[in-house]
Amino acid sequence: MHHILLKIGPAAFRIASAWRQPLDQLAGLYRHYPAPGEGQVDFTVRLEPDKPWRRHIRPSVHIGGDFWLPDAAPLPLAQGLLAAEMGMNLQMALGWRRHLLLHASSVKKDGKALVMTGLSGSGKSTLSAMLAERGWRFMGDEFALLGLDDGKISPFPRLISLKNQAIGAMQNLAADDRFGPEMKATPKGDIRHLVPPQEAVTRMEESATPALLLFPRFGHARELREMGQAEIFVRLTQASTNYVALGESGFRALTRFVDRVPARAMDYQSIEQAEELIDGLWSKLP
Repeated sequence: MHHILLKIGPAAFRIASAWRQPLDQLAGLYRHYPAPGEGQVDFTVRLEPDKPWRRHIRPSVHIGGDFWLPDAAPLPLAQGLLAAEMGMNLQMALGWRRHLLLHASSVKKDGKALVMTGLSGSGKSTLSAMLAERGWRFMGDEFALLGLDDGKISPFPRLISLKNQAIGAMQNLAADDRFGPEMKATPKGDIRHLVPPQEAVTRMEESATPALLLFPRFGHARELREMGQAEIFVRLTQASTNYVALGESGFRALTRFVDRVPARAMDYQSIEQAEELIDGLWSKLP
């Protein structure tokens, strides 16, 4: 099999594939990322045909690796890049234990981190991508890595996964050479990956203290709402893929995060509204 090595934040991956196409796409989009030292990796992702003949006849990609889901449906080879990204997500979600993982995006400004989490379609990926083009440093889109001891957010600046209408919005802001191929009608809708700004890659070893937690919700009348700590804690346990596996250390890290980081629910109808609300909250932080 062909393979490529990638280091993203604290995690290192080997992605092996029966086809060159997904790896060539990965190599192009991750061209500014470093390789793991001495070839040491944390996880392996394998992209293989689900049946031997599916390597050449109507090729379809089964996602395997150190961790895998037996009932996961294969993807067409045209969506091989998406399969590789999903494979890396799966390894982190099921195997990472060095941080508490939150399904969230994060950006940094003034030495502090803004963390945004919510259901699919809430707009957290689009918001983090937009803010990264407007003076914030992008730290991550899929996972926020919360330190178990120091409570800081470690960057995990993977490609930004843009969906549906967000693709066109970001094409107006970012150069064409930062976009991957547009993949239509995937299980997650239309998807196009965006390479984060260069600063996100060169400074991906720099952690930041979380200063604000937002639960954004797109498509609703503009509003900011306070939230009780019990609700915040429960919603974050639901947003974590390894909270249960970490046991007491995960509980302590999440309790400290909820105690120390102010949180708001944010409804908005446009990126401009969201940016104005975020700037207002950010300006009032100590």
